[in-house]
Amino acid sequence: MLVAANPLIQVRLGLMVWTIVCFGITFFVLKRFAFGQIQRVIDERRQRIRRSIEEAEKARNEARRLLEEHRALIGQARGQAEQILAEARKVAESMARRVKEETEADRLRRLEETKRQIEAETQRALEQIRTEVAELTLIATTKVTGKVLEDADHKRLIDEAIRDLDFSVLEKEA
Repeated sequence: MLVAANPLIQVRLGLMVWTIVCFGITFFVLKRFAFGQIQRVIDERRQRIRRSIEEAEKARNEARRLLEEHRALIGQARGQAEQILAEARKVAESMARRVKEETEADRLRRLEETKRQIEAETQRALEQIRTEVAELTLIATTKVTGKVLEDADHKRLIDEAIRDLDFSVLEKEA
């Protein structure tokens, strides 16, 4: 046997036996009263951790599913937005075409109305000229012949004077 310098670290048979007995009693007491409860607490904690991991996995899967749904909804919304824009463009083009057609129709209608007014005014002016020519012819005839003519003579002279005048030139210019 080796002799140690310090008496606390010397190997002694009695001390070894009592140390083993104390360790055994402590181990028995701990196993009987503490290890079961400690193991139960550890198992419960392990179960909670496992449940938390499973819930986290479920939450992650749910988040992925929601993200995919969100992406699909965004894709649908973009598609609908593009469709709405295309329809709006079609409506705008249709309205622009309709406004252009209405404007052109209105312009043509006004042009026709103006032409009719010009023709009516031309006819009135020609009638006024004919009337004035007839009156001037009567006045000139009365002055040239020096006598007053009857209604039949007036009518005949007016018709002859008007027939001799070429109003077609005036009508063509108008």
